[in-house]
Amino acid sequence: MSIYLFVLCTSFIINLIFIIPFINLLYKLKFQRGKQETKDAFDKRTPIFDSFHKAKVGTPVGGGLMLVVTTLILFLLFSFIFTALKVPVISNFGQVINEIKIILFTFVFFSFLGLYDDISKILFLQKGSFFGLRLRHKLFIEIALALVVSFWIFKDLKVDFINIPFFGIMHLGWFYILFAAFVIVAFANAVNITDGLDGLASGSLAVALTGLWAISVSILDTPLSLFLVVWIGGMVALLYFNVYPARIFIGDTGSLSFGATFAVIGLMLGKSFALPIIGGIFMLEIVTSLIQLLSKKFRKKKFFPVAPLHLWLQLRGWEEPKIVMRAWVISVMFAIIGLMIAFMQ
Repeated sequence: MSIYLFVLCTSFIINLIFIIPFINLLYKLKFQRGKQETKDAFDKRTPIFDSFHKAKVGTPVGGGLMLVVTTLILFLLFSFIFTALKVPVISNFGQVINEIKIILFTFVFFSFLGLYDDISKILFLQKGSFFGLRLRHKLFIEIALALVVSFWIFKDLKVDFINIPFFGIMHLGWFYILFAAFVIVAFANAVNITDGLDGLASGSLAVALTGLWAISVSILDTPLSLFLVVWIGGMVALLYFNVYPARIFIGDTGSLSFGATFAVIGLMLGKSFALPIIGGIFMLEIVTSLIQLLSKKFRKKKFFPVAPLHLWLQLRGWEEPKIVMRAWVISVMFAIIGLMIAFMQ
């Protein structure tokens, strides 16, 4: 346990050292929200959102990019150190390499998709596009990546089940690939949607990741535990600069990668039933958005005045810090309840 806490603190300090120079670099590169768009174009796309967030135009976007890079480097570095010091490396799936392959593929390739979308938003917003990539194209790529990862989880790790409290294990066979892909895509978009207020996604994710880390430590899975503490340390450092008023945004690079990887780790831990509870804030956000979308499509009218949930609360007059801090408190309770369910399985 002590060595993991040391890794977490080291990750926090290293990310804290590099983040200020990185923010300055983003300013020099003009990698900032709304800088390349006219005020009129900016307001037409999401008028209610922008009415609350006009002051944030010009804030650098790229916190997720930095965290992806530092997490990868530190994870590989500490993996090498663990091996050199002959620290026991235990995997619940037999071969450590398969486990690491799945984690890193998800973390990197979903970040590539988010990075393209971030660049598209900032540099060359296309007419008829949904903030860069067209929504259907973005969703198609997400599904393709999720199917690849789900196939590896099923084929390489031999995971094909969900564990339901009081009912036991249910084996899904090949249908597990479709189930896992759905979970991965859902969380990738849920975290992306949640990343709408300063510190909302990063703080909630730090809490949820800590819940997954507790599970990974309890089953003695070294690669997952190590990756999670490196990631948590970096996430807390990013949160320090992402709280209101944010000096840097996570961006799609981070939110898509973080959401997908969060889901993948939960699936690898065999806690698919507890996963949506541990990540309860993200589920609330995406469910309210989905209800709104379906209502507009089939009922031809809105179910909520505005969605997702955090934007609706802003419309009702809640101040941004109040929404975020209460979301953190609720995230803690979701994580505790999720852990209770996970340890019952």
